[in-house]
Amino acid sequence: MSKRNIDLRNNAELATVTRSTSVEDFFERGRRIAREVDSAKPILPERIISFEDPVDMLHVLTPTRITLVKAVRQQADSITNLAKRLRRGRSAVARDVKALAEYGLVDLCEVVNPGHGRHKEVRSRENGALKLEVVID
Repeated sequence: MSKRNIDLRNNAELATVTRSTSVEDFFERGRRIAREVDSAKPILPERIISFEDPVDMLHVLTPTRITLVKAVRQQADSITNLAKRLRRGRSAVARDVKALAEYGLVDLCEVVNPGHGRHKEVRSRENGALKLEVVID
């Protein structure tokens, strides 16, 4: 079994884990949490996004999208400004933001412009690290 971890923020508190895992692993994690509840242990908050197939995870989390997540974590911004910062086309960034938002890795929020209108802003889902785990049996 080979295991590789990628931490998008150095030494930051774990906030989201995105992993490739089996259905059995999912249910085992549920049983572990149930045992902790039964023994009155505190349950630490965690967010896990699971993919059964590592190929599916790599399809969603491409190197370009990971760069986009890093940019959003540095500074929330509009899709247009993110495209300029990353030197990419606006439509490509919008497509990537939509995919990342579907999996809960970024949020797309509507922000009021002082005095005139609104715009959408891409924000980081959390301040902690995003840890990617791929287990290949």
